[in-house]
Amino acid sequence: MKKRDFLTLQDLSSDEVHHLLDLSMSLKKEKGQHTHHLKGKSIGLVFQKPSNRTRVSFEVATWQLGGNCLYLGPDEINLGKRETTADVARTLSRYLNVIVARTYSHDDILELSRYATVPVINGLSDMFHPCQGLADIFSVKEKFGTFKGLSLAYVGDGNNVCHSLLIGCTKVGLNIAIATPGGYEPNKDVIKKAITDAKKTGAKIVLTNSPDEAVKNANIIYVDVWVSMGQETETKKRLKDFQEFQVNSRLAKLANKNYVFMHCLPAHRGQEVTEDIIDGPHSIVFDQAENRLHVQKAVLIFLLTK
Repeated sequence: MKKRDFLTLQDLSSDEVHHLLDLSMSLKKEKGQHTHHLKGKSIGLVFQKPSNRTRVSFEVATWQLGGNCLYLGPDEINLGKRETTADVARTLSRYLNVIVARTYSHDDILELSRYATVPVINGLSDMFHPCQGLADIFSVKEKFGTFKGLSLAYVGDGNNVCHSLLIGCTKVGLNIAIATPGGYEPNKDVIKKAITDAKKTGAKIVLTNSPDEAVKNANIIYVDVWVSMGQETETKKRLKDFQEFQVNSRLAKLANKNYVFMHCLPAHRGQEVTEDIIDGPHSIVFDQAENRLHVQKAVLIFLLTK
């Protein structure tokens, strides 16, 4: 049977996305009950970047599903430096049943996928964060019960999280408005793919440089950090360029009165979002963080037990 990878939500059909959302809900209702879906299976975490949510959620997910998880940080495996990425992929495929990679460059994910004979899951790259994107749309479905007629406003950088949200929302028919400063818009190829999906599901896409336009009447407000890991040299410029894109009480008042606030974390309070918003009654950021566990369990089952 040909292996399946999970490198981007674009790898999945709309039906498969909905299947994973339903499976995630079933798994969440089990409340961490230990199962044997991955009995005898070993999952390897190949991380170039440190992580809180991604590492812990995958380790706990694997354990709860009856499998074994091994963490391989930058000191153990330095992709393309200590040995070629191709050789790493070939070698780990002899030991593991799944490779979860968290890399700086999406090209490293693609090369791992090309040479690995076991499924590869993108735990984060500079282009996509599909596990986060799946958890995000699951969180929306959990809170509202539907995607129909809802609008998500993303305010900030057109980055990997934005790309995965754009694809995820259009796969399920969730309207999305993206507000970025000029020069920080999402990747054009990702936009084209999202437009194709939106035509099938009826989702509406708005791309703007105005946070007010994006947030007006939105049901969900979503932000990410302005300076991601690896962009530290750009900090001064980015803080200046994004200063009008903070989600605060003024901006939030433009949204639907029953809006929810989302952030993939870690957050920089006082930069992309004020404390009263992220720690306020509309925030679901820790439900969202928990849901990484449930959707990743669903992805592992989907890839290994089909």
